Amino acid sequence: MPGYVIAEIEITDPTAFEEYRKQVPATVQKYGGKFLARGGTVHTLEGGWQPKRLVVLEFPSVEQARRWYDSEEYRGPKALRMKASRGKVIVIEGAS
Repeated sequence: MPGYVIAEIEITDPTAFEEYRKQVPATVQKYGGKFLARGGTVHTLEGGWQPKRLVVLEFPSVEQARRWYDSEEYRGPKALRMKASRGKVIVIEGAS
């Protein structure tokens, strides 16, 4: 069953965040993941949710998503992201 990482991000340092954007795709691919959405335009349909940037990644499983998030390969880029932005990140199990 797939696992989805969903991140709501507010970029605070665009220059540093751009470096993160360059580094992260290879780490996602290594763990079998792919980007489904990466900062595109958000259209609010209900409620007052107005995220500045949303990212959705798909992995083969929640376990594989966690392996990526906790991996040595993602450790450096993750630290860079945390310095260059504020955000919330979750992982959710997909429907079978």
